[in-house]
Amino acid sequence: MVKAGSKRGAGKEGGPDDGAAVYEKQRAERIKENKERLHKLGILELSKKLKTANAPPKKLTPRISRQALPNDPPRRSFRLKDKPPVSYKERKIPKTEKISTEDVEINIGEGENPEFYTEEHEKLLGDSQNAWILYVSGYDENGQRIYDPDNGKSCHQCRQKTLGEHTECSNCKLVQGQFCGDCLYMRYGENVIEANENANWICPVCRGICNCSRCRREKGYAPTGAIYRKVLRLGYKSVAHYLVKTRIRRDQEDRSSADSPSGKSIVPFTELANTLSTPQSDDNKTLKGGERTYFDHDDEYCDQEDVNGVKQ
Repeated sequence: MVKAGSKRGAGKEGGPDDGAAVYEKQRAERIKENKERLHKLGILELSKKLKTANAPPKKLTPRISRQALPNDPPRRSFRLKDKPPVSYKERKIPKTEKISTEDVEINIGEGENPEFYTEEHEKLLGDSQNAWILYVSGYDENGQRIYDPDNGKSCHQCRQKTLGEHTECSNCKLVQGQFCGDCLYMRYGENVIEANENANWICPVCRGICNCSRCRREKGYAPTGAIYRKVLRLGYKSVAHYLVKTRIRRDQEDRSSADSPSGKSIVPFTELANTLSTPQSDDNKTLKGGERTYFDHDDEYCDQEDVNGVKQ
């Protein structure tokens, strides 16, 4: 029994698998020797040249457009036989250079109190020496806003905790004085960089001209909605400029046309400024990064409007 086991073990060592491995090794060596011999004789390079020289030339089939055809095939339908063929070409409609101001309609609902501004409010409107580029600061390469609950700052207007430039009010020094660059420019016509360079800059809330939905409700006014693009077409610099200037003009016309003053109560500017300068509660502390809160589509970032149809 022991001798038989030793024979079977010897048979495994000298089995058919070992013979196949030896054959494959010898075959690979012969192929390598043949390739080296052909390379020395230059036969491989010669065969490549012959293949490229004898290759048939590629035929270029010209594209035949429908316009190049002399005649269209006749129509089979008797009803359409005498009618001209339908053209499926897209016709580009030229855009009008300027949209008429008569076609722009801005409808702001009526609030609990009449909206009232004076010339003192007009003096408090901001301005900017340089234009602010929208949709850049606080955005990634794909044009998406960067929400960050840890490093981001809450904007008083859009109420989003994002990265990018934000203002700081020298008067209240609260979260209500933080405005992101896009909101500050679209809603108030000011440049956030210029505001940060000014040590005495005061936020729109302290000036009494804030037009966010929350501040307008506290005054008894209705939210404006996303009206920035319409305001630009009418020739105004920002939403705040539109609200103040159009209301002042309307009140002056009403006074000149009416014999008696309106029965609606008018709040003096001094009292209005005092009420608006009181600190507001910080509702932004509970706002988590990445959340998008909608407030009657009042603030500009609720619908991400493009200026003149192009995202800047």
